[in-house]
Amino acid sequence: MKTYQRALLAAALAAVLSGCDDGATLDPQKQMGPNPELPDSQNFLLPPMQVPEGVAWKEGEMPTVAEGLKIEKIADGLMHPRQVYVLPNNDVLVAESNGGPKPVTRPKQLIMGVVQKASGKGGPGGNRITLLRNVNGTWEKHTFIENLNAPFGIQLTGNTLWVANADSLMKFPYEEGQTTISAPGEVVTELPGGPINHHWTKALLASPDGSKLYVGVGSNSNVGENGIGAEYRRAAVLEVDAASGASRIFASGLRNPTGLQWEPQSGKLWAIVNERDEIGSDLVPDYMTSVQENGFYGWPYSYFGQHVDERAKPPRPDLVEKAIKPDYAISSHVAPLGLLFYTATNMPQYQGGAFVSEHGSWNRSPLNGYQVMWVKFENGQPVGLPQPVVTGFLTDDQKQVRGLPVGLAMDQQGGVLIADDAGNTIWRISAAQ
Repeated sequence: MKTYQRALLAAALAAVLSGCDDGATLDPQKQMGPNPELPDSQNFLLPPMQVPEGVAWKEGEMPTVAEGLKIEKIADGLMHPRQVYVLPNNDVLVAESNGGPKPVTRPKQLIMGVVQKASGKGGPGGNRITLLRNVNGTWEKHTFIENLNAPFGIQLTGNTLWVANADSLMKFPYEEGQTTISAPGEVVTELPGGPINHHWTKALLASPDGSKLYVGVGSNSNVGENGIGAEYRRAAVLEVDAASGASRIFASGLRNPTGLQWEPQSGKLWAIVNERDEIGSDLVPDYMTSVQENGFYGWPYSYFGQHVDERAKPPRPDLVEKAIKPDYAISSHVAPLGLLFYTATNMPQYQGGAFVSEHGSWNRSPLNGYQVMWVKFENGQPVGLPQPVVTGFLTDDQKQVRGLPVGLAMDQQGGVLIADDAGNTIWRISAAQ
């Protein structure tokens, strides 16, 4: 972080910080699984902060992988790659985006902007989708769709390619093998956006028969401080009819559902969710959960079931009573952004379980996340503790961060692709042999 940025951050913190948090007191493993330990909440105008310096990967430098795996770089020089999607012919689509400009109306937003730039999370995104093609071992890069508005989710159903922008769901005609789409896209439905678009990413998943699209829409605030009117159709998973564009709220109370996937054994919809800030380093655990139709998961009135958040006004005990407890906590402030159920045989030790990418904390001390981990599933449910699979994005002393994992996808050979947001790179892991 540059000297003037550190000075600005220190001055802003001194001006507005109303309390003192000595950092996390719980081992993160105690906040993993179906019954995480939840300490008493604390009230801060700002959360505790620990900001690693964003640095580039050095030549030849790569993340570290678990025993039995290898990792390779298949593309770099991208502009904030967020999601990866593998087409039937094994071409790889990469959504490059970083949201739009965020208005600064509170001191916290000023500080968050400085934090993001210092850790490599700032800077413009590509607002495009890039296609990667492996030709005899060399990865070609093609500009596939341009002039998008912070694209995130991508899905293909038949010959229709769906793209979830920050404020709309679009569709494009697709022909297998093409390296660019020049046809104008069609807006199928608007999505919650606007000048204040606090959680701008829009996760996207098609139903198995392609008739429905499911869109993860994050909240427009931390805990409703912009007014409940600003949360219309937010903190929810929307269900969109592919034929008509008509939509409804499928499930609500999910603060920021950034990953959507079908669990292969049960066939149920699952999501990963970023939980709320500013009540301590050990609150609230981010989580993964099955998503029930018409289910309510607590936000903003309660967390991890029916633990009341006193900051949400006016209180809604009627809704708290209905709040569903998530299936599986993955510890506090790890910022999960990618979810992938692994069904291939290339890495048999991970078959049937879920990979989760953790973008990493900035509002917790010590830092948490900054890895891709794996959770075992049995009979459609997560069991045991998560296992780290890809690490090394954060240096051991937690002073520097070289990359930020986001989107995950499985290619036709059973390798797993990882979009590295700050590193502007796509990594691929596979069996070492």
